[in-house]
Amino acid sequence: MALEFRVLKECKRTGARLGELKTPHGVINTPVFMPVGTRGTVKAMTPEELKSVGAQIILGNTYHLYLRPGHELIKRAGGLHSFMSWDRSILTDSGGFQVFSLGDLREISDEGVHFRSHIDGSGHFISPEKAVEIQNALGADIIMAFDECPPYPCDYEYARNSMEITAKWAERCLEAHRNTKTQALFGIVQGSVYKDLRKESARQITSLGFPGYAVGGLSVGEPKDIMYSMLEETVPLMPGGKPRYLMGVGSPDALIEGVIRGIDMFDCVLQTRIARNGTAMTSRGRVVVRNAVYAEDFSPLDPECDCCTCTNYSRAYIRHLLKADEILGLRLTTYHNLYFTLGLMGKIKEAILEDRLPEFRDEFFERYGY
Repeated sequence: MALEFRVLKECKRTGARLGELKTPHGVINTPVFMPVGTRGTVKAMTPEELKSVGAQIILGNTYHLYLRPGHELIKRAGGLHSFMSWDRSILTDSGGFQVFSLGDLREISDEGVHFRSHIDGSGHFISPEKAVEIQNALGADIIMAFDECPPYPCDYEYARNSMEITAKWAERCLEAHRNTKTQALFGIVQGSVYKDLRKESARQITSLGFPGYAVGGLSVGEPKDIMYSMLEETVPLMPGGKPRYLMGVGSPDALIEGVIRGIDMFDCVLQTRIARNGTAMTSRGRVVVRNAVYAEDFSPLDPECDCCTCTNYSRAYIRHLLKADEILGLRLTTYHNLYFTLGLMGKIKEAILEDRLPEFRDEFFERYGY
Protein backbone atom coordinates (compact mmCIF):
# COMPACT_ATOMS: atom_id res chain seq x y z
CA MET A 1 0.00 0.00 0.00
CA ALA A 2 1.32 3.44 -0.96
CA LEU A 3 0.06 5.12 2.21
CA GLU A 4 -1.15 4.17 5.65
CA PHE A 5 -2.72 6.61 8.09
CA ARG A 6 -4.00 6.21 11.60
CA VAL A 7 -5.30 8.67 14.16
CA LEU A 8 -3.49 8.21 17.45
CA LYS A 9 -5.43 10.73 19.54
CA GLU A 10 -8.25 13.20 19.07
CA CYS A 11 -8.44 16.33 21.19
CA LYS A 12 -11.34 16.10 23.61
CA ARG A 13 -12.15 19.79 23.24
CA THR A 14 -11.52 20.56 19.55
CA GLY A 15 -11.36 18.74 16.23
CA ALA A 16 -7.57 18.43 16.45
CA ARG A 17 -5.89 15.06 16.13
CA LEU A 18 -2.50 13.41 16.35
CA GLY A 19 -1.75 10.96 13.57
CA GLU A 20 0.84 8.78 11.92
CA LEU A 21 1.24 8.80 8.15
CA LYS A 22 3.38 6.10 6.53
CA THR A 23 4.76 6.38 3.00
CA PRO A 24 7.43 4.33 1.19
CA HIS A 25 9.96 6.90 2.45
CA GLY A 26 9.16 6.93 6.15
CA VAL A 27 6.78 7.79 8.94
CA ILE A 28 5.33 11.30 9.25
CA ASN A 29 3.89 12.51 12.54
CA THR A 30 0.84 14.70 12.01
CA PRO A 31 -0.18 17.47 12.16
CA VAL A 32 2.72 18.33 9.88
CA PHE A 33 4.03 21.38 8.04
CA MET A 34 5.67 20.69 4.68
CA PRO A 35 8.37 23.12 3.49
CA VAL A 36 7.91 23.99 -0.18
CA GLY A 37 10.61 22.90 -2.62
CA THR A 38 9.10 24.35 -5.78
CA ARG A 39 11.84 23.49 -8.26
CA GLY A 40 13.31 20.47 -6.51
CA THR A 41 14.87 22.55 -3.74
CA VAL A 42 13.62 24.37 -0.67
CA LYS A 43 15.15 27.75 -1.40
CA ALA A 44 18.45 28.39 0.40
CA MET A 45 18.38 25.01 2.20
CA THR A 46 20.28 21.77 1.60
CA PRO A 47 18.52 18.44 2.21
CA GLU A 48 20.81 17.91 5.19
CA GLU A 49 19.71 21.23 6.69
CA LEU A 50 16.07 20.34 6.12
CA LYS A 51 16.58 17.18 8.14
CA SER A 52 18.30 19.15 10.91
CA VAL A 53 15.26 21.46 11.30
CA GLY A 54 12.98 18.42 11.50
CA ALA A 55 11.36 18.28 8.06
CA GLN A 56 9.71 14.88 7.52
CA ILE A 57 8.14 15.65 4.14
CA ILE A 58 8.60 18.42 1.59
CA LEU A 59 6.59 19.60 -1.39
CA GLY A 60 7.60 19.80 -5.06
CA ASN A 61 5.81 21.68 -7.84
CA THR A 62 4.63 19.75 -10.88
CA TYR A 63 4.21 22.79 -13.14
CA HIS A 64 7.73 24.12 -12.57
CA LEU A 65 9.44 20.72 -12.74
CA TYR A 66 7.55 19.87 -15.93
CA LEU A 67 8.80 23.05 -17.61
CA ARG A 68 12.34 22.80 -16.24
CA PRO A 69 14.20 20.45 -16.25
CA GLY A 70 11.34 18.20 -17.43
CA HIS A 71 9.72 15.16 -15.83
CA GLU A 72 11.32 12.70 -18.26
CA LEU A 73 14.81 13.86 -17.30
CA ILE A 74 13.94 13.52 -13.60
CA LYS A 75 12.56 10.04 -14.28
CA ARG A 76 15.85 9.06 -15.95
CA ALA A 77 17.64 10.34 -12.85
CA GLY A 78 15.67 7.83 -10.77
CA GLY A 79 12.84 10.14 -9.72
CA LEU A 80 12.71 13.32 -7.71
CA HIS A 81 14.01 11.72 -4.50
CA SER A 82 17.20 10.61 -6.22
CA PHE A 83 17.52 13.73 -8.35
CA MET A 84 17.56 16.06 -5.34
CA SER A 85 19.13 13.63 -2.85
CA TRP A 86 16.16 13.63 -0.47
CA ASP A 87 15.37 10.24 1.07
CA ARG A 88 12.33 11.29 3.08
CA SER A 89 8.78 11.77 1.83
CA ILE A 90 7.74 14.13 -0.98
CA LEU A 91 4.34 15.47 -2.01
CA THR A 92 3.88 17.02 -5.44
CA ASP A 93 1.01 19.34 -6.22
CA SER A 94 -0.79 18.91 -9.53
CA GLY A 95 0.33 22.21 -11.04
CA GLY A 96 -3.27 23.43 -11.14
CA PHE A 97 -2.74 26.45 -8.91
CA GLN A 98 0.27 27.65 -10.91
CA VAL A 99 -1.45 27.13 -14.27
CA PHE A 100 -4.56 29.00 -13.17
CA SER A 101 -2.41 31.82 -11.79
CA LEU A 102 -1.18 32.53 -15.32
CA GLY A 103 -4.28 34.59 -16.10
CA ASP A 104 -4.29 35.60 -19.76
CA LEU A 105 -1.59 33.04 -20.53
CA ARG A 106 -3.99 30.10 -20.16
CA GLU A 107 -7.30 28.82 -21.55
CA ILE A 108 -9.45 26.29 -19.68
CA SER A 109 -11.68 23.67 -21.31
CA ASP A 110 -13.31 20.46 -20.12
CA GLU A 111 -10.34 18.56 -21.54
CA GLY A 112 -7.65 20.48 -19.67
CA VAL A 113 -5.68 23.70 -19.86
CA HIS A 114 -3.75 25.23 -22.75
CA PHE A 115 -1.15 27.66 -21.46
CA ARG A 116 2.03 29.49 -22.31
CA SER A 117 5.19 29.00 -20.30
CA HIS A 118 6.12 31.92 -18.06
CA ILE A 119 9.73 31.12 -18.94
CA ASP A 120 9.81 31.35 -22.74
CA GLY A 121 6.21 31.72 -23.90
CA SER A 122 6.09 28.25 -25.44
CA GLY A 123 2.69 26.58 -25.69
CA HIS A 124 1.70 23.60 -23.54
CA PHE A 125 -1.36 21.53 -22.65
CA ILE A 126 -1.97 19.79 -19.34
CA SER A 127 -4.95 17.49 -18.90
CA PRO A 128 -5.79 15.49 -15.79
CA GLU A 129 -4.12 12.51 -17.45
CA LYS A 130 -0.99 14.53 -18.24
CA ALA A 131 -0.79 15.91 -14.70
CA VAL A 132 -0.84 12.37 -13.31
CA GLU A 133 1.66 11.17 -15.93
CA ILE A 134 4.09 13.90 -14.90
CA GLN A 135 3.69 13.09 -11.22
CA ASN A 136 4.06 9.37 -11.86
CA ALA A 137 7.38 10.17 -13.53
CA LEU A 138 8.49 12.40 -10.66
CA GLY A 139 7.80 9.57 -8.22
CA ALA A 140 6.57 11.55 -5.20
CA ASP A 141 5.01 9.58 -2.35
CA ILE A 142 1.83 11.68 -2.43
CA ILE A 143 0.50 13.20 -5.64
CA MET A 144 -2.45 15.49 -6.21
CA ALA A 145 -5.40 15.36 -8.58
CA PHE A 146 -5.53 18.09 -11.23
CA ASP A 147 -8.07 20.71 -10.19
CA GLU A 148 -9.20 24.20 -11.03
CA CYS A 149 -8.45 26.69 -8.29
CA PRO A 150 -10.93 29.57 -8.62
CA PRO A 151 -9.75 33.09 -7.80
CA TYR A 152 -11.04 35.21 -4.95
CA PRO A 153 -13.37 36.86 -5.39
CA CYS A 154 -15.39 34.98 -7.99
CA ASP A 155 -19.11 34.78 -8.58
CA TYR A 156 -21.24 31.79 -7.65
CA GLU A 157 -21.62 30.49 -11.20
CA TYR A 158 -17.88 30.52 -11.81
CA ALA A 159 -17.27 28.70 -8.52
CA ARG A 160 -19.90 26.06 -9.37
CA ASN A 161 -18.45 25.43 -12.84
CA SER A 162 -14.98 25.21 -11.35
CA MET A 163 -16.20 22.71 -8.77
CA GLU A 164 -17.84 20.54 -11.44
CA ILE A 165 -14.70 20.55 -13.60
CA THR A 166 -12.62 19.60 -10.56
CA ALA A 167 -14.93 16.63 -9.86
CA LYS A 168 -14.77 15.38 -13.45
CA TRP A 169 -11.02 15.77 -13.54
CA ALA A 170 -10.68 13.91 -10.24
CA GLU A 171 -12.30 10.83 -11.79
CA ARG A 172 -10.00 11.03 -14.80
CA CYS A 173 -6.96 11.35 -12.53
CA LEU A 174 -7.93 8.16 -10.71
CA GLU A 175 -8.27 6.31 -14.00
CA ALA A 176 -4.90 7.61 -15.23
CA HIS A 177 -2.93 6.82 -12.06
CA ARG A 178 -0.50 3.96 -12.67
CA ASN A 179 1.76 3.70 -9.62
CA THR A 180 -0.94 2.92 -7.07
CA LYS A 181 1.35 0.72 -4.96
CA THR A 182 4.01 3.39 -4.46
CA GLN A 183 2.18 6.72 -4.87
CA ALA A 184 -0.97 7.87 -3.07
CA LEU A 185 -3.25 10.14 -5.11
CA PHE A 186 -5.21 12.72 -3.09
CA GLY A 187 -8.44 14.38 -4.21
CA ILE A 188 -9.05 18.11 -3.80
CA VAL A 189 -12.22 19.79 -2.52
CA GLN A 190 -13.08 23.14 -4.11
CA GLY A 191 -16.10 25.49 -3.97
CA SER A 192 -14.56 28.91 -3.31
CA VAL A 193 -16.22 30.69 -0.36
CA TYR A 194 -19.73 29.27 -0.89
CA LYS A 195 -20.79 26.91 1.88
CA ASP A 196 -23.19 24.84 -0.20
CA LEU A 197 -20.57 24.35 -2.93
CA ARG A 198 -17.94 23.34 -0.39
CA LYS A 199 -20.30 20.73 1.03
CA GLU A 200 -21.26 19.48 -2.41
CA SER A 201 -17.63 19.28 -3.53
CA ALA A 202 -16.69 17.40 -0.35
CA ARG A 203 -19.40 14.82 -1.05
CA GLN A 204 -18.39 14.52 -4.72
CA ILE A 205 -14.67 14.07 -4.08
CA THR A 206 -14.90 11.82 -1.00
CA SER A 207 -17.29 9.49 -2.85
CA LEU A 208 -14.43 8.60 -5.22
CA GLY A 209 -12.42 6.79 -2.56
CA PHE A 210 -9.09 8.62 -2.59
CA PRO A 211 -6.56 7.62 0.13
CA GLY A 212 -6.41 11.25 1.29
CA TYR A 213 -8.14 14.57 0.73
CA ALA A 214 -7.11 18.19 0.39
CA VAL A 215 -8.99 21.44 0.84
CA GLY A 216 -7.96 23.70 -2.04
CA GLY A 217 -8.86 27.20 -3.14
CA LEU A 218 -8.37 28.86 0.26
CA SER A 219 -5.73 31.36 1.38
CA VAL A 220 -6.07 33.01 -2.03
CA GLY A 221 -7.03 36.44 -0.73
CA GLU A 222 -10.15 35.82 1.33
CA PRO A 223 -10.29 37.00 4.98
CA LYS A 224 -9.13 34.36 7.44
CA ASP A 225 -12.47 34.18 9.22
CA ILE A 226 -14.02 33.11 5.91
CA MET A 227 -11.31 30.49 5.43
CA TYR A 228 -11.99 29.08 8.89
CA SER A 229 -15.73 29.08 8.18
CA MET A 230 -15.15 27.08 4.98
CA LEU A 231 -13.08 24.55 6.93
CA GLU A 232 -15.87 24.18 9.48
CA GLU A 233 -18.28 23.38 6.65
CA THR A 234 -15.92 21.05 4.79
CA VAL A 235 -13.80 19.05 7.22
CA PRO A 236 -16.69 17.25 8.98
CA LEU A 237 -17.61 15.75 5.60
CA MET A 238 -14.13 14.33 5.03
CA PRO A 239 -13.44 10.74 6.19
CA GLY A 240 -12.03 10.63 9.70
CA GLY A 241 -9.68 7.77 8.91
CA LYS A 242 -7.86 9.53 6.08
CA PRO A 243 -5.40 12.45 6.10
CA ARG A 244 -6.72 15.97 5.53
CA TYR A 245 -4.50 18.53 3.82
CA LEU A 246 -5.05 22.30 3.74
CA MET A 247 -3.17 23.56 0.71
CA GLY A 248 -1.04 26.71 0.70
CA VAL A 249 -1.55 27.70 4.34
CA GLY A 250 1.33 28.31 6.76
CA SER A 251 1.04 31.42 8.92
CA PRO A 252 1.36 30.49 12.61
CA ASP A 253 -2.21 31.52 13.45
CA ALA A 254 -3.67 29.60 10.49
CA LEU A 255 -1.64 26.49 11.37
CA ILE A 256 -3.09 26.47 14.88
CA GLU A 257 -6.63 27.29 13.76
CA GLY A 258 -6.42 24.71 10.98
CA VAL A 259 -5.33 21.97 13.37
CA ILE A 260 -8.17 22.90 15.73
CA ARG A 261 -10.56 22.32 12.80
CA GLY A 262 -9.18 18.86 12.06
CA ILE A 263 -6.46 19.47 9.45
CA ASP A 264 -3.44 17.14 9.42
CA MET A 265 -1.16 18.56 6.70
CA PHE A 266 -0.10 22.05 5.61
CA ASP A 267 2.31 23.64 3.16
CA CYS A 268 3.28 27.23 2.41
CA VAL A 269 6.03 29.35 0.82
CA LEU A 270 5.55 32.05 3.49
CA GLN A 271 8.42 30.93 5.72
CA THR A 272 11.06 30.95 2.99
CA ARG A 273 9.68 33.94 1.08
CA ILE A 274 9.61 36.39 3.98
CA ALA A 275 13.01 35.10 5.11
CA ARG A 276 14.50 36.21 1.80
CA ASN A 277 12.96 39.63 2.39
CA GLY A 278 14.61 39.90 5.79
CA THR A 279 11.69 38.94 8.05
CA ALA A 280 11.99 36.43 10.87
CA MET A 281 9.21 34.62 12.72
CA THR A 282 9.85 34.73 16.44
CA SER A 283 8.09 33.79 19.68
CA ARG A 284 7.14 37.47 20.06
CA GLY A 285 5.99 38.07 16.50
CA ARG A 286 7.71 39.00 13.28
CA VAL A 287 11.04 40.79 13.30
CA VAL A 288 11.93 42.69 10.12
CA VAL A 289 15.64 42.40 10.69
CA ARG A 290 16.49 44.51 7.63
CA ASN A 291 15.17 47.59 9.47
CA ALA A 292 17.68 50.17 10.67
CA VAL A 293 16.61 49.75 14.31
CA TYR A 294 18.53 46.44 14.38
CA ALA A 295 21.83 47.85 13.04
CA GLU A 296 23.41 47.65 16.51
CA ASP A 297 21.22 44.96 18.04
CA PHE A 298 23.58 42.17 19.06
CA SER A 299 20.86 39.89 20.41
CA PRO A 300 19.65 36.80 18.50
CA LEU A 301 16.67 36.86 16.15
CA ASP A 302 14.66 35.10 18.85
CA PRO A 303 16.16 34.84 22.36
CA GLU A 304 13.91 31.86 23.03
CA CYS A 305 15.08 29.89 20.00
CA ASP A 306 17.93 27.37 20.04
CA CYS A 307 18.42 26.97 16.28
CA CYS A 308 21.93 27.38 14.88
CA THR A 309 21.05 30.85 13.58
CA CYS A 310 19.94 32.13 16.96
CA THR A 311 22.73 30.47 18.94
CA ASN A 312 25.50 31.84 16.74
CA TYR A 313 24.50 35.08 15.01
CA SER A 314 23.11 38.48 16.02
CA ARG A 315 20.39 40.57 14.46
CA ALA A 316 23.02 43.19 13.62
CA TYR A 317 25.16 40.69 11.75
CA ILE A 318 22.23 39.18 9.85
CA ARG A 319 21.02 42.69 8.92
CA HIS A 320 24.50 43.51 7.62
CA LEU A 321 24.48 40.37 5.48
CA LEU A 322 21.05 41.14 4.05
CA LYS A 323 21.87 44.78 3.32
CA ALA A 324 25.11 43.69 1.64
CA ASP A 325 23.21 41.12 -0.48
CA GLU A 326 25.25 38.30 0.99
CA ILE A 327 23.69 34.87 0.43
CA LEU A 328 24.39 33.81 4.00
CA GLY A 329 21.89 36.34 5.31
CA LEU A 330 18.88 34.82 3.60
CA ARG A 331 20.15 31.32 4.40
CA LEU A 332 20.24 32.14 8.11
CA THR A 333 16.75 33.68 8.17
CA THR A 334 15.34 30.80 6.10
CA TYR A 335 16.84 28.21 8.44
CA HIS A 336 15.39 30.01 11.46
CA ASN A 337 11.88 30.42 10.00
CA LEU A 338 11.62 26.74 9.09
CA TYR A 339 13.02 25.69 12.47
CA PHE A 340 10.52 27.98 14.20
CA THR A 341 7.56 26.65 12.22
CA LEU A 342 8.43 22.99 12.60
CA GLY A 343 9.03 23.64 16.30
CA LEU A 344 5.59 25.22 16.51
CA MET A 345 4.08 22.06 15.03
CA GLY A 346 5.85 20.08 17.73
CA LYS A 347 4.34 22.30 20.42
CA ILE A 348 0.90 21.90 18.85
CA LYS A 349 1.32 18.12 19.03
CA GLU A 350 2.24 18.34 22.71
CA ALA A 351 -0.80 20.51 23.40
CA ILE A 352 -3.10 17.99 21.67
CA LEU A 353 -1.55 15.15 23.65
CA GLU A 354 -2.17 17.03 26.90
CA ASP A 355 -5.67 18.25 25.91
CA ARG A 356 -4.72 21.92 26.27
CA LEU A 357 -4.76 23.14 22.68
CA PRO A 358 -7.22 26.03 23.27
CA GLU A 359 -5.03 27.37 26.08
CA PHE A 360 -1.93 26.98 23.92
CA ARG A 361 -3.61 28.94 21.13
CA ASP A 362 -4.57 31.79 23.46
CA GLU A 363 -1.09 31.98 25.01
CA PHE A 364 0.64 31.86 21.64
CA PHE A 365 -1.60 34.51 20.10
CA GLU A 366 -1.00 36.84 23.03
CA ARG A 367 2.78 36.44 22.79
CA TYR A 368 2.89 36.62 19.00
CA GLY A 369 0.76 39.76 18.88
CA TYR A 370 -2.38 38.52 17.17
